[in-house]
Amino acid sequence: MTKQKLVMIGNGMAGCRTLEELLKFEPDLYDITVFGAEPHPNYNRILLSPVLAGEMTLPDIVLNDHAWYKNNGITLHAGKKVTRIDRIHRRVLAEDGTEAEYDRLLLATGSSPFILPVPGKDLPGVIAYRDIADTEAMIEAAKTHTHAVVVGAGLLGLEAANGLRLRGMDVTVAHLGEWIMERQLDKTAADLLQKSLEAKGLKFLLGKQTAELVAGESGRVALIRFKNGEAIPADLVVMAVGIRPNTTLAESAGIHCGVGKNSGIVVNDTLQTYDPKIYAVGECAAHRGTAYGLVAPLFEQAKVCANHLARFGISRYQGSVTSTKLKVTGIDVFSAGNFAGGEKTEDIVLSDPSGGVYKRLVIEGDKLVGAVLYGDTADGAWYFQLLKDKQNIAELRDHLMFGQNHVGDVGHQGQSKAAAMPDTAEVCGCNGVCKGTIVKAIKEKGLFTVDDVRKHTKASSSCGSCTGLVEQILASTVGGAYQPVQSKDKPVCGCTDHSHGEVRAAIREQHLLTIPEVMSFLDWKTPNGCASCRPALNYYLISTWPHEAQDDPQSRFINERAHANIQKDGTFSVVPRMWGGLTSPKELRVIADVAEKYNVPTVKMTGGARVDLLGIKKADLPKVWADLGAVGMVSGHAYGKSIRTVKTCVGAEHCRFGTQLSMSMGVKLEKMLFGMWSPHKVKLAVSGCPRNCAEAGIKDVGVIGVDSGYEIYVAGNGGIKTEVAQFLCKVATDDEVLEYAGAFLQLYREEGFYLERTCHYVSRVGLDHVKRIVLDDAARRKELYEALLYALQNYEDPWNTAVQKPAVRREYEKLEVNP
Repeated sequence: MTKQKLVMIGNGMAGCRTLEELLKFEPDLYDITVFGAEPHPNYNRILLSPVLAGEMTLPDIVLNDHAWYKNNGITLHAGKKVTRIDRIHRRVLAEDGTEAEYDRLLLATGSSPFILPVPGKDLPGVIAYRDIADTEAMIEAAKTHTHAVVVGAGLLGLEAANGLRLRGMDVTVAHLGEWIMERQLDKTAADLLQKSLEAKGLKFLLGKQTAELVAGESGRVALIRFKNGEAIPADLVVMAVGIRPNTTLAESAGIHCGVGKNSGIVVNDTLQTYDPKIYAVGECAAHRGTAYGLVAPLFEQAKVCANHLARFGISRYQGSVTSTKLKVTGIDVFSAGNFAGGEKTEDIVLSDPSGGVYKRLVIEGDKLVGAVLYGDTADGAWYFQLLKDKQNIAELRDHLMFGQNHVGDVGHQGQSKAAAMPDTAEVCGCNGVCKGTIVKAIKEKGLFTVDDVRKHTKASSSCGSCTGLVEQILASTVGGAYQPVQSKDKPVCGCTDHSHGEVRAAIREQHLLTIPEVMSFLDWKTPNGCASCRPALNYYLISTWPHEAQDDPQSRFINERAHANIQKDGTFSVVPRMWGGLTSPKELRVIADVAEKYNVPTVKMTGGARVDLLGIKKADLPKVWADLGAVGMVSGHAYGKSIRTVKTCVGAEHCRFGTQLSMSMGVKLEKMLFGMWSPHKVKLAVSGCPRNCAEAGIKDVGVIGVDSGYEIYVAGNGGIKTEVAQFLCKVATDDEVLEYAGAFLQLYREEGFYLERTCHYVSRVGLDHVKRIVLDDAARRKELYEALLYALQNYEDPWNTAVQKPAVRREYEKLEVNP
């Protein structure tokens, strides 16, 4: 198969994050070429300030080193600025003559610093603060010059001023506005911040408009003069008065760009420009009239753009709610949303100037719409999540000002002040991870989410009790780039304000049968939904109206579409079903033959007592399934939000302690549930006696044999956070096990939210709710059981379908694509 050609212009954080996401989706789809104007690999621009301050070095802030590009087969042209896009012949040309053809083009050209159009703006010593070259120039200037003036008291300007002060310069911040950081802070918080910075040596001139920059005898800038005639010495002038989307290249190619306040390369909700072969992400892109300058929205764009470049086509970018996090010389400031308030809003204010703490929460109705925090920003991430999710805070209002610590989840040993903790303090007691380890990983690895921190440090990956503290450390370290975790009761996604429960109710009550019908009835904000809501809607439809609603494969995740688990190298894992953990010499023999025939590199026993064949090429999947199917083996659904396994011990069939035929019971359960899709994966176990060798006590449904019958347990979990299953009931016969277990699982299928495990479902609705329906209401139990059996009748093995139907089989075949 001939790969398509993807060219990316711009080698910054937004563009490279798009490539990282794309490589997760489809690592072999494109030959990728990257042009970067700077002679560096991708680095963390947010950390330029610590470099300027002498706290980090340039190698410390590299996110993707040269080896990363090489290992992923990416051609990097560093230090080569693209000067022309030939849309007719689909090629780009760099100023040194380098050319590259493209099938898809990604523009990630970022932004350009705005330089005030005043006399002297081109003098030596007048610079912007945008990249590594600017940072190095300031470091060199600080070695031989004394007086620095930073024009602009926004977030970047203050960070530059602080870095230069730490380098030994006498620094004055000149600002046109009435108070500093007026776009991020109200006047009270700004005044407190200014006072603190002045105490550390910075000087401020507010309400000053720059008139001209004057050269000294050497020809270098020596003086800055303001409109009112006042002048101060300046050996170095740093312009930090804003940025503009870098659209010059796009405009020269005839790509539609906005103007004025709406400037930027105009993109739609898929990050596609008016040329369908060209996409744009990052600070250069204008989405719905807005160009974002913070990292978190750009990473959200990257995920959506990668989804479409990977040809999934189910993700939409709906814009972002942003927050600002600043830390200068130990002073923490946070703001988000409409912190200025208005006629329809009211404020909750905590002001303690002597203690250096100021908090202002802006409320409209029962929603938090804005927040400003100074000094104590520990709960900034929590407030931001409440704001983003538009959560009803009526019940929280009385203690909202006192933060998340008042409602729990504050981390190991009750710590809630991340900034005050020493680096040696233990954050994650489960895995022995201290604060310093987390901060180091965040900075060195370029981490921006709690999930990233979990992967690299294991903090918050076990019991989860320290998650809140890890969030605080992450927010404190990366500031505005922090992306809050998803809350449990937020809307399905950004495409709608409706919750999972409301969506399920609408589908049931209105007899909606298709995703477009649901979106139309519930006034979805986007025409086609996104990668979060489409799989959820698809599940809700097929589980509510089996045999009526049509399953939409394109609204499923890649593993469920391919009926195999994709691995990190792009190959797949195949796990044939072994009913109740039982197999035969014939089945084992064909598994061995398949492993040898298709050069399967790894054959592994799974935790569910099955055999996993890892490293199978996509094109070989139907052939592997055909060989397995020849001896009656079917899909193990190891890839799906579905029934996975029924683990069994040997039971009374062989064990001298066994009281019930656990293997037989396990096979009956697994065959009854074959093909059952559910909100999340479902695992069962049957133990033949109370010794519980099958570990039934940590399964979604656990069955334990006793002398007089069976005990049924539900809502267990053996994953990241182990949950012991709760006792549901005791029954006497195999048929009763099938009925009660089936009724519980059908209730979960009908009421569970997509991606909600049974333990979380039962925690949400309460075990008493489950018992009232499954135990106390015999008619309802029978109705649920029959509904489950009806939904599963005539289910076809998806592997056999792929083998028997050419149209399905073609989806796995290699296609030769002509550019």
